[in-house]
Amino acid sequence: MTSLLDTPPLGLLDSLRGDPSRRPARDLATAPGLRAHLEDELFALWGDVVADAPLVIRASSLRSTYTGDVAPPLAQARGVLVNQALRLLCVGADLERPFESALNAWRCEVGSNDLVDFVDGLDADERARLASAVDAHARTLSGVFGPVGGRWLPRTGVRASQRLAGGNLVLRDVVDLMVGSTATPHASVVLLDVTTAPLDENIERVTRFHALVQTLRTSTTPLRTSAFSTATGELWSRDVDAALLHRGLEELLDVVRAAGVRP
Repeated sequence: MTSLLDTPPLGLLDSLRGDPSRRPARDLATAPGLRAHLEDELFALWGDVVADAPLVIRASSLRSTYTGDVAPPLAQARGVLVNQALRLLCVGADLERPFESALNAWRCEVGSNDLVDFVDGLDADERARLASAVDAHARTLSGVFGPVGGRWLPRTGVRASQRLAGGNLVLRDVVDLMVGSTATPHASVVLLDVTTAPLDENIERVTRFHALVQTLRTSTTPLRTSAFSTATGELWSRDVDAALLHRGLEELLDVVRAAGVRP
């Protein structure tokens, strides 16, 4: 499903969570088969020898244009500040001045680091350009976000780590926003990636990676995996099923094979 949320009838999260009466039953059967398939493929590649250091795969590794290069500091700062705006929206904070609010929240979280120091060192024109960009992206997000109910159990910046193949492979992931619970009788967990770039096939792979890691980590298939672009106001959302997860698994294996023979 692809949608543009210019004038949505529902808030973004309402749209993602959908009609509760139509959610499938909680799926606990798919994860064991996925893990077994993945372990078999990794054993065929590496055998039972344990490497000195694991191969670490992140969501960024699934991007076809990924080179390992670090994004320019201004782009990093913009992304971090828009993510802080997302966190503020989740707790109902006022975003009348998005850049200042997000920057203050960021300082409270991390204190000082190289990226904060970089922002502090910007001249007036560069700082104004960054503030204008953050304000525009944050307002696109806040315009469609809608209220967040506490019963949805919203969590931001959710980190996950999975060790596979005797520790030879480590999957690391961060989901910008997760709502719902794995303990309900029906699937209810929704994963949302918020990006300041337009949506493309790289983002599709990232959303499948999020769903795969979440399934392996919790042994429960999430309801939906989604991405929202603050650059275009576009939402991509997919119901998570066995086909999506197996595709994500094959994409992961492609990255592992491209990394070369290990250990």
